[in-house]
Amino acid sequence: MSQRPVLRRCVACRKLLDRQKLWKVTRDYQDGVVLEGGMGRSAYLCPNKTCLEDSWRRKRLQKALRCQIPETIVEMLQKRLNHCIDSDAEAI
Repeated sequence: MSQRPVLRRCVACRKLLDRQKLWKVTRDYQDGVVLEGGMGRSAYLCPNKTCLEDSWRRKRLQKALRCQIPETIVEMLQKRLNHCIDSDAEAI
């Protein structure tokens, strides 16, 4: 019996996808806003430029997490996106 994937919705494009394909941003009860960990309110984001820009421009992450998102988190997501793009380019 195979397990069904755990589905989560991207806050930017609203697509329902497997949780493992999305980036998780969490408002941790101790450490503030963290990526890929922590306990607390979470939001998910597709790993693409459009969703990242849309979530920042329309304040989708802020609304979903009900707090301000530090620019350092957005910068880390941008670096992660650039790394993904670079590794995809090398694979071709």
